[in-house]
Order: sequence, then C-alpha cells, then structure tokens
Amino acid sequence: MIAFIIFVFGLIIGSFLNVCILRIPVAESVVLPPSHCPSCGTPIKPYDNIPVVSWLLLAGRCRKCEARISAMYPMVELATGLLFLACYFVFGFRPEALKWAIFAALLIVLTITDLRERILPDKVNFAGLGLGLLLSLFTRPVDGTALWLANHLFAYPPPEAALSFGDALIGAGAASGLLWLVAEGYFRARGREGMGLGDVKMMAMAGAFLGLQRGLLTILLGSLLGSIIGIAVIAIGRKGRDFELPFGTFLGAGAILVMFFGSPALDWYRAFAHV
Repeated sequence: MIAFIIFVFGLIIGSFLNVCILRIPVAESVVLPPSHCPSCGTPIKPYDNIPVVSWLLLAGRCRKCEARISAMYPMVELATGLLFLACYFVFGFRPEALKWAIFAALLIVLTITDLRERILPDKVNFAGLGLGLLLSLFTRPVDGTALWLANHLFAYPPPEAALSFGDALIGAGAASGLLWLVAEGYFRARGREGMGLGDVKMMAMAGAFLGLQRGLLTILLGSLLGSIIGIAVIAIGRKGRDFELPFGTFLGAGAILVMFFGSPALDWYRAFAHV
C-alpha cells in the first residue's frame, strides 16, 4: 500500500513537473493560469487531468479541439512515479528517500527542459542547490570527503550533520568548478563557447546532493553518454561538428544512474584498485 501511494504521489508530482518544464523557460507562473490546452487554451477539467490515465482515455488529444497532446506529458508523469518508487525501494522509508526523490524531480525538469529548449533554468538550479545543502543537514553523510578532511584537521570528528553539509559544499564546489575549468579552457583554446554556464550551475546543484566522488562520476558518465550519442547523431543525422548537444540532458541521465548505482560502482572500484 505504501509503495502504491508513493507511486501515485509521484505521478501527481510528475504532472506538476510538466507545468514547470513548459512555463519556467518562458518566465510564466507555474501556478496561474490553471492547466489548459496549449492549442485552443481551453482549461482542462479535473477529470481530464488525471496523470497518464486521462491522456490514454483521450487518445492523446484535446477533448474540445482534438489537437494532439504531446506524449511528453504521460512519459514525464510515469518516469516521476517510477523514480519515486525506486527511491522508496532502494533507500527505504527514510529521509534519504525524500532527498533523492526531490533530486530526481529536479533532474527531470532540467533534463527535459535542456532537451527541448537547450536551457537549464537558474530558478531550478539555484533552488536545487539550496535544497541539496538544506537536506544534507537531515541525512547521513555518504561521500566521506568531509570526514577524511576532518580526521586530518581535528582531534575529534564533527557531528554527522556538519559532515554531511561539508560533503554537500565540497561536492557543489568541485563538480561545478571542474566544469567551469573545462568550459573556460575550451573558450580560450577555440575562441568560442563550448559549454554554457547552465551546465556549471547544474553540477553545483547535483554536487550538493551527490558529494565529491559521485559528482565527478556524474560528469564522467554524462561526458561518455554525450560523446557516444553525439557521434551517433552527427553520423546518422549528418549534422556538423558544431551541432549543439544538450549536455545537461546527458548530465541528468548520468546523475540518475549515479543516484542508484554510484555507491556499488565506487565500492567495486575501491575493491578492484585496493584503495
């Protein structure tokens, strides 16, 4: 029953995320006006606004004007519900599950927005950074970097909340700093931007949730995904080398993978490398 409630709650949140994806890039309120058909502007009745179900019953069309409604809506709702459910199963009914569910919701907005608009909104990045730092005070430290530093600087380790907050700060600074150095180096070498500051801000947000090690792992995975898919798009779609890829989308996909599989991957690497 708990799992079902969490899944349904995720579907509802996913419906709100659709509003954020559409309205935040054009600086519209996510509260008013109420949900409406993007083609004819008719307000959507509550019975036509049930996540996933209404889209299926209406065959993906507006009830009044019969214009097509993008499949993005049910896909975002379903993805959010499944990710919330995965957070519950992986992290249990604990504050950690809430933290990662919020992180997943932020990543969905950023990933889809960057894919559609090539924009990573500051409102989402900065709100996520603040939430990552705040939630670190109520969850256990998972990175270990702050503890390692504390063991070398203090006779006694600080409280867990301080260590978790330290991990968040270090992760935010290191992950965003690394991307900024890469972007600045590319600009100085080529004389043009190869990466927007939105990606840098996104990694500050992600680093606050993930910490140093998992933040760097996210950048590695995002870069690999971007390289593989980018080469395929350029080859199959006959795009030029200057074709703009949504790097934030790949970073978001990498962050979701790291969220669930980062700890086992790092444990395997330490065992393999005898670190």
